[in-house]
This record gives sequence, structure tokens and C-alpha cells, in this order.
Amino acid sequence: MELLLSLSTLFMICLFLLPLLMELKDQSRKLEIEKTAQKFMYEELKAKIIDNRTFSDYTIKENNIEYKITWMNPNPAGQKEVCVKVEKNSIHPATIVCGILE
Repeated sequence: MELLLSLSTLFMICLFLLPLLMELKDQSRKLEIEKTAQKFMYEELKAKIIDNRTFSDYTIKENNIEYKITWMNPNPAGQKEVCVKVEKNSIHPATIVCGILE
């Protein structure tokens, strides 16, 4: 009887903790993708400022995730904006990170 009681208690604890652990895993995956997208955005802005590279759109694939880097001219002042976009799929959520070249 004590064994059944302890097993049922353990089972109840697992029922409460497993969804929490799954949610934490999803949040950490999303934060990792956002961090990598910000890294690519800052690297692109830095390369444009230092090397004066041309404004070109391209895709980087890291850890089986495609990061699409695009340059836009959103405002009439002529400032360029770089955006890093990750498309949504079954594994990770959609993410967009943008920064303005000053």
C-alpha cells in the first residue's frame, strides 16, 4: 500500500512538472533563435559601417534554422534598415529582428 501511495504521488508530481518543463524548453528555444537573429543583425550593421559592403539580401543557415537577412529603406530620410527574419515552422516560432543603420 505504501508503494502504491508513493508511486501515485510521484505520478502526480510528474503530471504537474512535465508541462512546465516543456514550456520552458520552448521558451529557451525561442530566446536562442532571437539571440542568434540579433547577433546576425548587429554583425550585418557592423560590417556595413566598417567595410562599407553593398546592401544585399541573403540567407544564413545555422542549426537547421534559416535566417533571412534583408535590407529595406523604410523612411524618406534615406536611412537603411536591416531585418533578420525566421519563418515559423513546427519546431520554432516566427521571429523578426530589425535595426536601423545610422
